[in-house]
Amino acid sequence: MEFIEHNIDEQPEFIDSLKAEGFQATPVIKLGNGDSFTGFRPDVLSQLAI
Repeated sequence: MEFIEHNIDEQPEFIDSLKAEGFQATPVIKLGNGDSFTGFRPDVLSQLAI
């Protein structure tokens, strides 16, 4: 699975854009189809890897 990581500790400029999109928690996972979710969700991640 390919991904791009943006670490808000190292790249704080992403904090404002995430807040503007309504996110209030991390991690934020954005999928190529436009869907997104927050939190560590191994159940969802394992389904994406299939």
